[in-house]
Amino acid sequence: MPKQAELELKKNEHVWPINFRLQAEERQVGRWTTYAWTIEDIYLYEEDLTLDMEISNIGSGNYMMPLELFRDERMEYRFNLNSQSPHLFFICAEENEQLKPVLVTAAQGVAARYMDGDYVVLHIEIPLAIQAWMEAFLGRHGELFEFKRKRGGDKKKGRSSGN
Repeated sequence: MPKQAELELKKNEHVWPINFRLQAEERQVGRWTTYAWTIEDIYLYEEDLTLDMEISNIGSGNYMMPLELFRDERMEYRFNLNSQSPHLFFICAEENEQLKPVLVTAAQGVAARYMDGDYVVLHIEIPLAIQAWMEAFLGRHGELFEFKRKRGGDKKKGRSSGN
């Protein structure tokens, strides 16, 4: 996404820009030192941004990424929202021992596909405001259900078929 488009990204019925900070904590594992990464300081609205999250600081640990909802992922959103603890997933690429966010999604299947690659997937609980926004999206576009086709066609008829 071009820099100019990033700076002008506004919330609408399909996109919600999320400002956040990636925080690394150094941990000692045996003789080795490693980093444990977390998502901190989530800001959902522009007016809530502090001086620490100014646009000029984006890239130095502070990021703005859009959460975009797609109609073909509605079943995954419903599954996530109905879970005991709904999560947002932050997919990050590692560059020189630093994480750089690539994508924010509410679809567990999308996040799982990235876990199979060289990506780090972090997660947080979905804020209530975003849960309500996702419910409104599902209400506007309807629920997507997966139907399995019966195998065997007319060869195997059920009890109600009259045979």
